[in-house]
Amino acid sequence: MSPVLHGGPEGVGIGWRREIDLTVERMAGVDFVEAVAEDLHPHALPESVAVLRARGVPVVPHAVSLSLGGAEPLRHDRVEHLAAVADALDAPVASDHVAFVRAGGLESGHLLPVPRTREALGVLIDNVRATQATLGVPLALENIAPLLAWPDAELSEGAFLAELCARTGAWLLLDVANLHASAVNLGQDPERVLDELPLERVVYVHAAGGVERDGVYHDTHAHPLTAPVLDLLDALCDRHRPPAVLLERDDRYPPDDELAAELAALRAVHARVRA
Repeated sequence: MSPVLHGGPEGVGIGWRREIDLTVERMAGVDFVEAVAEDLHPHALPESVAVLRARGVPVVPHAVSLSLGGAEPLRHDRVEHLAAVADALDAPVASDHVAFVRAGGLESGHLLPVPRTREALGVLIDNVRATQATLGVPLALENIAPLLAWPDAELSEGAFLAELCARTGAWLLLDVANLHASAVNLGQDPERVLDELPLERVVYVHAAGGVERDGVYHDTHAHPLTAPVLDLLDALCDRHRPPAVLLERDDRYPPDDELAAELAALRAVHARVRA
């Protein structure tokens, strides 16, 4: 029997950001939202987040700073903050990235790729398990949009993530825009990645816009959704329809009707009747 995350998000959602808080609060057809955990204080949630929660809209905390793939000791204060935010939101799940953001005492400010080696996988697994011991809710892990790949990979992208899930019990937050970035920037075959992943462990999906310049795809979260991203969502749903999909937007916010149209495009793909 396939695993099920009880009470997880369903339907179509959008990332909550302070710049569009009232837009998100008032937009029709939003089944759940996701908020960056580092932007929230567990004891003083923003009013619009509190309104959404009172309305029964699930709010999922999404961390960006745990550095789960880093070789330096895990920052337990950051894990505890994520746990406190998840508790304040009564969230069904919390998430972060298969990445590192800290090395040599320096914060990169960016999500950096983890080498696809067994040694790096072991470090990542240890950090994920330590996080799970504190978190109090299930943990989902997201693939990032890499600009480079470390040499001497021992595992494919799909095999790496599959083993990570198998050995930790973690869930997947699958970003189809980041799969497209990996295809353009690293030459990875996104269809092969989908075939190798344990898709039954995908709790929800990220979709976002980006732009390609001089052969490099930049996951900007500041541009409209593109056809390749929607096509990858469609390919995923053909294999195994995820419970939910979420639109990310972090900059250059368009008018509300354009955001609503992007949500409708995601819903159309997600809800399409499959043969």
